[in-house]
Amino acid sequence: MSVAPDLVTPEDVIFPPSDLYSDEPPLDTDLHRLQMTLLIQCLEWLWRNRNDFYASGNITIYYSPRQRKSEDFRGPDFFVVLGTKRKPRKSWVLWEEDGKYPNVIIELLSDSTALTDKGLKKQIYQDTFRTPEYFWFDPSNLEFAGFVLVAGNYQPIEPNSQGWLWSQQLELYLGVEQEKLRFFTSEGQLVSTLEEVAEQEKQRAEQEKQKSDRLAAKLRELGIDPDTIV
Repeated sequence: MSVAPDLVTPEDVIFPPSDLYSDEPPLDTDLHRLQMTLLIQCLEWLWRNRNDFYASGNITIYYSPRQRKSEDFRGPDFFVVLGTKRKPRKSWVLWEEDGKYPNVIIELLSDSTALTDKGLKKQIYQDTFRTPEYFWFDPSNLEFAGFVLVAGNYQPIEPNSQGWLWSQQLELYLGVEQEKLRFFTSEGQLVSTLEEVAEQEKQRAEQEKQKSDRLAAKLRELGIDPDTIV
């Protein structure tokens, strides 16, 4: 007489916690690391007054239908999720995030990842994630391409006259500037980081001071004390 195996009830299932750590491998080079950081910093500064998005990179996205950390996970180099809470996370756990997949993904190509990024990952982002826009960029040779999901399939995004690609999801252009992938507004203005903005303000202040010093020197040549001018 055989004995039937114990039935597993929903109460027996142990779901993994929502604060799973990412187990993504490090980026290939400093160029890749700096590029990823640049994209995150630019978007966070541009959207500093918004709290409805999450931008990160090189952390794991867990998307197992059975809610298991041991299966179905990927770690894009850069991704943005819209319509979610802006807060730090250790990883992106789909079943803890209302089932939201990224709206935009950017992979940074390298010799060791290019085939996967252009093949398997592109297929997963198209067929499983259904991510509306997918881009890749190689920091070494500046190869750059973008795709938009149309009727379930990725179609190439046509570049504008400057070679930039429009992201409808972000309402920004992506383009190569000084050998780096950058964001540009719809008006063509470069999206800066906070550090770049501070440096620009510093340079403007120095230029104003130089103008003031030149004016003061000219007045002194004319026998006028600039300190006496109100």
